[in-house]
Amino acid sequence: MNISGAMLAAAVLSISTSAMAADYPAPKQGDWIAKGFKFHTGDVMPELRLHYTTVGEPTGQPVLVLHGSGGSAASMLTPAFAGEMFGPGQPLDASKYYIIIPDGIGHGKSSKPSDGMKTSFPKYDYADMVDAQYRLVTEGLGVRHLRLVIGNSMGGMHTWLWGEKYPKAMDALVAMACQPTEMAARNWMLRRIMLDTIRNDPDYNGGNYTSQPRMMKYAIVAYGIASIGGTLAYQSQAPTAAKADKIVDDRLGTPVTADANDFVYQWEASHDYNASEKLEQIEAPLLLINSADDERNPPETGVTDAAMKRVKNARLHLIPASTETRGHGTTGSAKFYTEQVRQLLQTAPQRTM
Repeated sequence: MNISGAMLAAAVLSISTSAMAADYPAPKQGDWIAKGFKFHTGDVMPELRLHYTTVGEPTGQPVLVLHGSGGSAASMLTPAFAGEMFGPGQPLDASKYYIIIPDGIGHGKSSKPSDGMKTSFPKYDYADMVDAQYRLVTEGLGVRHLRLVIGNSMGGMHTWLWGEKYPKAMDALVAMACQPTEMAARNWMLRRIMLDTIRNDPDYNGGNYTSQPRMMKYAIVAYGIASIGGTLAYQSQAPTAAKADKIVDDRLGTPVTADANDFVYQWEASHDYNASEKLEQIEAPLLLINSADDERNPPETGVTDAAMKRVKNARLHLIPASTETRGHGTTGSAKFYTEQVRQLLQTAPQRTM
């Protein structure tokens, strides 16, 4: 994908459900209330609404699909992902699997700051989001064991945490466009600058704005261009200044539909992420799918390779960079890894709780 998670989600939401579900059963939506949800800060919400989408029937093997920052279940129901994964004969054929796609805390139609609490909404992190997903799956949907947990970008980082926090809850794990190491280096630097730009805009007014901060779109577009898209792809798409200007103008001209407080919370939630502390606790076979040109998770640092050696049964599928890849956005297109997922599911033993 070439735009930010929030802008991508807005674009995806404009596509009709019937169009997205042309080759697999129509998605069904639902809500579940987590009573007395306790956040890592100690704050407790008496009722936390968790929205979710399912594809397929509950009699199928349960699969949990996790979206990226600023997205929702809708951002995983694209032709490029669901259209390559959920159809007949595809790796997650919805006639055989029961696909569960939650809207993370603060995202989509789940509870979020813009519902009314604004900055009084509890500060959540990725561990909170995973705990909420676990409660939804087990308490809300009555699923005790998952055949697979698969997630992209933020959802990939959540996948690592699932493997560590609930090691017996799944047969297999697929983490995409991520690494299990601390949120740091360029990835966090760019996020920090984006968030500070929004918060320091006078329009933001400490979160009590009357209209969305005007600098928000510039912060989002700058972060998007810097951290997603692919070097070779950009060179191919914008070999001249005029074409580069056209891309920037088009992105700045795309309306930002995200609420500023929701957006700040969504990206701030990554600040304390660090799955490297408990890698040895992962029991299920794990497949990590990254792109060689991923701007946020560059393979040349070696940190991912070092971390993978600590996981009992893990392997990396690194997609070679090309004009067809999109850096961090490459894994939004399942065509690059459908066979790897299929092979994992064919070989991963079925376990029970």
